[in-house]
Amino acid sequence: MPDDEIQTLNRPKAAPHQALPRPAATPAAAPQPQWLGPVLIVGIVLAALNLRPAITSLGALFEETRTGLGMSGTVAGLITSVPALCFAAVGVTAPRLSRRFGPAAVVCAGMAAIAAGLLIRPFANNAAGFLAASALSLAGIALTNVLLPVIVKRWFPDRVGTMTGLYSMALAAGTSLAAAATVPLTSALGGSWRTGLLVWAVLALAAVLPWLPIATAARRTRAAEAAAGTAAGAQADNGPRVVRSRTAWALACYFGLQATGAYVTMGWLPQIFRDAGVSAATAGVLLAVTMVMGVPLAFVIPRLAGRMRNQGPIAVTLGLFGLAGYLGLYLAPAAGAWAWALLLGISNCAFPLVITMIGLRARSSAGVVRLSAFAQSTGYLISIPGPLLIGALYQHSGGWDLPLALMAGLLVPQVALGVLAGRDRTIEDECGMRN
Repeated sequence: MPDDEIQTLNRPKAAPHQALPRPAATPAAAPQPQWLGPVLIVGIVLAALNLRPAITSLGALFEETRTGLGMSGTVAGLITSVPALCFAAVGVTAPRLSRRFGPAAVVCAGMAAIAAGLLIRPFANNAAGFLAASALSLAGIALTNVLLPVIVKRWFPDRVGTMTGLYSMALAAGTSLAAAATVPLTSALGGSWRTGLLVWAVLALAAVLPWLPIATAARRTRAAEAAAGTAAGAQADNGPRVVRSRTAWALACYFGLQATGAYVTMGWLPQIFRDAGVSAATAGVLLAVTMVMGVPLAFVIPRLAGRMRNQGPIAVTLGLFGLAGYLGLYLAPAAGAWAWALLLGISNCAFPLVITMIGLRARSSAGVVRLSAFAQSTGYLISIPGPLLIGALYQHSGGWDLPLALMAGLLVPQVALGVLAGRDRTIEDECGMRN
């Protein structure tokens, strides 16, 4: 389908028996096959499940991988920085690729890239090959990160909150599953880190399967509309210029600050607990608790946000949970460890909130793809220095008081930006466009 086909949020809801998703109607809209709705839902869930295992499975076996490939400390540090860099650099290409091939075809290619990278990297004999294969998977993740909100907006325009919640929950589940299951699976399969990483390629290959017929159906629809000469095709490059939108900048900065908090939590929370006297095993479980909180809340928060005209109150509430968590870590990190892990897990659910707002802050699918690419690419660039700065402060000060104060301080602008991004307006209005 052409990328700027209009899909408004106030579209009349489907009747209970009408299960098929479809783009907003055009005069020459092609009929959609009956199987498309269920397959799309399966494809979205499987795609979301694969957006983090390439990262968190490596984190679980990073020491073994580093030793096995003879990585230097510098190369190891580079590999930990590659995800955010790839998400920022590759994500900006998603709008152009989506216009050229359609979002479904690009997501299909993204799933194939994830699977190929995960298949190749366990067989790498040096750090360079491992890094290249990882970058291939991360490129596929970056494209899918940007385009899943577009898929939801296009095919489920009256269920943005519900569908965003579904794939956010699947993303959180995939993140937690890979973090928790990689080491036990490695042990069960013989103890080799290569086998432990390779097993996640199976899940990625499974995700390619539903996107093949989805991409084929989308291509036929595009061809039918092109043959019919629909007006939307002539407007494919006429989307809003998001850099002129204050809401787009608020979303990008909010995305960047929440990603900073998430990366710091994933990278440093176990060390905070261990330095407070908590055992290494318990510290790992506490991190898992923080991550698992995202599974149910990633489904609830987008549904709630989709029903609200202004999502600012949710951003404020999540920020207050984060402030409480950081204050607890500052005052009594060991005594209240389980409570602080829960509070930070709730606060980290700003991710499904910002993804939902991306779908709500644009009226057209062209607007969503541009806003998603801009907010995520800019946001990931903003997030890169955070974990490095926290590590430098920890090393310089010899404790966690300064790092925790910084993280608590960053929540203040994050909340303010969430309030701005949550206002009931669209980037098309701010850019002076009428769709």
